Amino acid sequence: MSKTIRFHLTLAAALLLSVAMGAAQSGQATFKAKCQMCHGATGLADSGAGKAMHVKPVTDPEVKKLDEAQMIAAVSNGMGKMQPFKNSLTSTQIKDAVAYFRSFIK
Repeated sequence: MSKTIRFHLTLAAALLLSVAMGAAQSGQATFKAKCQMCHGATGLADSGAGKAMHVKPVTDPEVKKLDEAQMIAAVSNGMGKMQPFKNSLTSTQIKDAVAYFRSFIK
C-alpha cells in the first residue's frame, strides 16, 4: 500500500475517532447538566431528587427494556414526572444524552 493511501486511511480513522469522542463528551456534558440531578451520576437515580421522585434506575427491568428510540421520545416529550426537553435541547443533544445514559445499562 502506498504511503499516500496509508496516510489518508490513518487520517480518516483519526477523524472518525475524534467525532465519536466529541459525541460521547457532548452526551456526557448534556447528561450532567440536565439529567444527572434526578438520574444520578451513573444512572442509579441515587440523587436526592431521584430518590424523592422515585425515579427508576437504569438497572430497573422497565428501563432496560426501552430501546433508544423510546428513550429519545421520553426525553423529548417527557415521561411520568420528567419534563419534556424538546424545547430546551436539540435533537442531537437528546440523542447524545440518551446514548450516554444507555452506556450505564449492563
